[in-house]
Parts: sequence; C-alpha cells; structure tokens
Amino acid sequence: MTTTDDAMTPGTNEVEIDMDKLMAFVFRAVDEVGATLNAALVVMGDKLGYYRDLAAHGPSTPNELAGRTATGEAYAREWLNAQAAGSYVTYDPATGRYALPPEHAVALTVEDSPAFLPGMFQIALGTVHDTSHILEAARNGGGYGWHEHDADVHVGCERFFRPSYNAHLIAEWLPALDGVVEKLERGATAADVGCGHGASTILMAQAFPNSRFVGWDYHEASIATARERAAAAGVADRVSFEVAPASVFGGSDYDLVTMFDCLHDMGDPVGAARHVRETLAEDGTWMVVEPIAGDRVEDNFGPVGRAYYGFSTLLCTPSSLAQDVGLALGTQAGPARIRDVTIAAGFNRFESVSETPFNRVYEVRP
Repeated sequence: MTTTDDAMTPGTNEVEIDMDKLMAFVFRAVDEVGATLNAALVVMGDKLGYYRDLAAHGPSTPNELAGRTATGEAYAREWLNAQAAGSYVTYDPATGRYALPPEHAVALTVEDSPAFLPGMFQIALGTVHDTSHILEAARNGGGYGWHEHDADVHVGCERFFRPSYNAHLIAEWLPALDGVVEKLERGATAADVGCGHGASTILMAQAFPNSRFVGWDYHEASIATARERAAAAGVADRVSFEVAPASVFGGSDYDLVTMFDCLHDMGDPVGAARHVRETLAEDGTWMVVEPIAGDRVEDNFGPVGRAYYGFSTLLCTPSSLAQDVGLALGTQAGPARIRDVTIAAGFNRFESVSETPFNRVYEVRP
C-alpha cells in the first residue's frame, strides 16, 4: 500500500512512500541490530567457553551451563535465549534445554576448521570498539593505525585467517606457484612480510624444514607474539621474526616473498612492492594473498563483500591513511588494482593462481 499526501515525510521530495517496503526495511534493521549485538555474544560465548561446553555435554539448562563454566546463571540464561532467538542453538520447550547443533559446533569450537567463525567475530567486535576514533579520522581526513586498535583486532585477525591458511597454504596455494615448492623442499630463503602473529610463517617453516624464513611486521607486539609461537611450535631454529615496515624490511636474494592479507593495508603499497622487487632473487617469486574481490564495485555486493567493505571502512582504509602516501586501496581492491601496483613497481608477470571464498592468491615475478 502507499501513503496519501498527508503522510509525506520531509526529505522525500513528495514521493509516495510504500508503507510495506518501509516496515520491511525497519524490521530488517531490527534484525541487524540483533546481529550487531550478537558479535559481542559470540565473542562472549567463545571466551567464557559456552560453545565448547555445549559441544562437550550436549543439551543443557542454563543452570547446568553456568555451573560447568563457573559463570553466573542469569548471564548463561540470557545468552542462551539470545543464541536460540538467532538460531545459533536450539531450544526444547519440553525439557528447557538448549543444544548446539554439531555443524554449528564445528564452526564455533574447532579452531583448525576452515569454517571456524569466532575469530571473525572477534576482529569485528574489536574494530567496532574503536569507531569513535574512526569518526574523528573521517572528519579530519586522517587515519588510525593498526597498532592503535583494540587487542581483539590483532588476536581476532589471526584467528580468522589462520584456519584458511591451515587448509590451503601448503596444500594448494604454494603448489600453485611455478617451481616454488621444489625450491622450498631443497632449501630456500623466504620473507613473510606483514606476518602479524606469524601463523603463515610458522606453517611454512613446519612444512619445509630445509628452508629458512623471516617474518617481518612493523607492529612490535605482534612480533613478540610470533616469536613465542615459533618457540612453542619448535621451529625457532629455522624461522625468525623482526620488526620493520614493508618498505624497508631487511635481507636480499629471497627465493620467495609472501604477503598475506596486508598489501591493501599499506600506506604505500607501490613502495613496498618496489622493495620486494629489490630483495627478490633474480628468479624469485612474490606471492600476494588478498581478500577475494571483483574489479567492479557491484561484483562485491554480497555477504563476503559486505563484511570486507565494513572492515575496509573501519579498519583497513584508516590504517593505510595513517601511513605515508596513504593510497587507501581498500579491502576490496580487486585484481586490476593489485596488478597496477605490481606493474608500477616494475614487475611484468602477474597471475591469479588460486582462490577460496575469502581469498585470492596472486603470483608475481620480475
């Protein structure tokens, strides 16, 4: 149905309003408010062990869940009701018990599963936590650095991307590169630039014991964590981690340089690409892993693109703008813009060699 002239609203230029469409949008927005709050609830369930407990013990009452996790019953009760309302858990009115479906348990409790979700919620919650700083940056045209964000951003980022790296890096992505696996098996040197907590670096070091790896990142706290992770994984003899930005990281004659989900965050990706070219061996390879994206804006209008555009607005673009040059490629840069960066840096071979629902892998050579 449509309104009469009496129901015209300011700012609509006297266009008749379809009340059914209006209310449909209102209720969609209410659903989104629930989804926004649910990001915090998922992180809460992850950190308090609610999901793991339900996966281990099956259908439970709020009292049972609270008792086993040493948390307040009122919190367990309201959390369970919110999760049931969002279909994350099921509820049986006859028994008053809540259950975590086995498929949901994989996505919410199995950290090495490619479907693991809490890391994505954690980085999203940490990103939203810093919105006031992004508002200020948007008003003055400035940026907000990666290092300035809430710790949930740094921890959540690794937890989000690590399952995908576990599933694809050794089995698919590296084999898709021309001759790289053979070099790593024989013994090669590699630099993992923008390594964060070192998940990708450590995976490669575990898979190729004859090779040597150096992880580089400008964020000192992340490098400290990466060093601890390498020691715990037993690969500290063949992997090291050093503090340096992408434009000046050390070393030379690398057989392989990798960048995982970080090129678009850089203020000067062309400068970083030039430095990669300078540090590569003559027959070396640069592997660039970036968020999946199409070249046209409309190519990215879906659930994954929407999430990435959100991260781009609140996290990745401010990070780039906080650095010199501030090119602000954005999280959905797309293959053409990534290729332009490599061509500007003097590379002449650029090829998309693999992809997942969340990432695309490029092989770049001088």
